[in-house]
This record gives sequence, structure tokens and C-alpha cells, in this order.
Amino acid sequence: MTGHHAAAYVDPLTLAWVGRHLERGERVVRTEALHGGITAEMRRLTIGTAGGATRDLVLRSFVDPLPASRAQDWLNRETDALNLLGGTGVPAPGLVAADPTAAHCAYPSLLMTHVAGRTVLDDEGVETRVPLLARQLVAIHALRPAVRPREYETLTTAGTVVVPKGADAAAWAAAIDVIRGPAPPGEGRFLHRDFQPGNVLFDIPPARPAAARITGVVDWAVASWGPADLDVAHCSTVLALLHGPTWGLRFTEAYQEAGGVLAAAPGERLYWQVRDGLACSEEVRAVARPWREAGRTELTTRAVEERLDAYLTALMDASV
Repeated sequence: MTGHHAAAYVDPLTLAWVGRHLERGERVVRTEALHGGITAEMRRLTIGTAGGATRDLVLRSFVDPLPASRAQDWLNRETDALNLLGGTGVPAPGLVAADPTAAHCAYPSLLMTHVAGRTVLDDEGVETRVPLLARQLVAIHALRPAVRPREYETLTTAGTVVVPKGADAAAWAAAIDVIRGPAPPGEGRFLHRDFQPGNVLFDIPPARPAAARITGVVDWAVASWGPADLDVAHCSTVLALLHGPTWGLRFTEAYQEAGGVLAAAPGERLYWQVRDGLACSEEVRAVARPWREAGRTELTTRAVEERLDAYLTALMDASV
């Protein structure tokens, strides 16, 4: 089994588990690989109904080797987040079933409803999408769950940063010094924690691109509780790498224009912006690969490193 068919393959054990969560008379009639994920394999499952119609579900499975506790934690977080988001107005998938410990599936898995729309990573139309992303993130941060998700984590340290070859050494050294200090205190918010264009679905009418709208926000595996700056900084970094540093800087403005509230002190905002940029330095290769698979072939690892350097340098220059 090779190529497309291999990518779409779902093992019989997992298919049997899916079948137990379908309505009477339903069955899986087609499987399709969904691209763009880094840590998990995504499959769209077309379900044939008893009446002859079809509907789609999405299967998320952690196939690549990683600690079982990590996969279980991510799927438990996503399960909790999807349960929380139902009825909130945030366009997220609905939870169907979860098997975080692979008790019934070949791999830790989660089954959810399919959300219409598509990810859009092209430069064209970014000026329309950035305000939409900002407004959607403000809406997420406005949620006040009765049970808070786990506190945020930041794993990057001054010692784990990977300075790209040819980068502005002075700017990177100054940025690393910024994160040597303690994290600024901040008011907690419900965080997606990986809010960025690759996890947002759009409907964009071909004849009216300015009428674009967001139809879904996916991948809630690291939903957390922490300062809004964390989510804003992450989306800013990704926009800078996808579309250029200017759009990374612009997103912070768009978030505030949409009513979002960030840390009051510029130095505190800089801390989170820099921390996320430095964190990205450790995984540039992994970040760039799905973008190239999605058609952005010019975004080689080296090209993304250069954009990261330009963005980080711009942040440090603006702070002087």
C-alpha cells in the first residue's frame, strides 16, 4: 500500500471502534488523509447513513512515537475543550468519542464532527484574514469556563534556543536575555495555545474574497489557562513566518483593535512575543514541512529561519 491509499488507511481495530460510535445502519464508506498536522495523523471519514446520504467525521490519531502520557494528556485536553466549547458560539468540532489510552484503537485517538471550510496559507487576501483571526481570538479569550483548563506551559529556556545561521547575533542575544527573567504576571484567559492560520478554517467565496469568514477553529489539544499575550504572540510569530514580519507585528494591533486586552507594560508584551519567537527556533523544520506540503514550496527551512530572524530583530528594534 503506497501513496494516497496508504495515507488514508485506517487500521481495522480503530475502524471497529469508530463503528461502535455510529448510528444504527451507518458505516464508514471512505477515508481520506487530511494534511497539515505535525504531531498527529488526521483522517476524514465519510459515513454512509441508513437513508443513503453521507456525513463526515474526523479521526485524530497519535501514530508517531511519543510518550504515551503526552498523547493521553493532549487528547484529554482536547476532549475537555470540545465539551466546553459546545454551545459557546466558537466554531469548533463536536466531540463524538475519545480513546486517549488506546484501549480500543491501535493508537490514542479522538473522533469528532467535521467542520466545513479550509485552511488558507497563501499571501493573497491576508489583509482580510488578519482582522478575522483577531476577532475570533478575542471571542475565545472572552470565554469563562466553570472549570478552568490546566495552566499554560512554556518549555523554552535560554539554553534551548537555536540561533539560525547568519542571524543578527546582537538581537538574538538581547532577546534571550529577555526570557531569562521571570514571566510577567497576567490575568488568566481561556487559551487555544496553538491559534494560528493552520488551525483556522475559512469560507472564501471565489467571486467575493472580501466576504471571507471563519467557519472553524480546530486542534484544541493544548488548550490552557494563561495570559492572552501567549495566544497573540504565537499567532503573530506564525503570521510573520508565513507572510513576513510586518504581518506578525500587525496582528497584535488587530487584536487590540478588535477589543482584546494585552499586558499594559510594553516590556511585558515584549516578553511573550520574544518567548514565542525563540520557541519557534527549536522547531523550524517541523513547522515548515506542512506548509510546503500545502503548496508554499518557497518556505524552505532556510527561508523560514530568515523570516524568524527578521521578525525577532524587528521586535527588538521596536523595543529600544
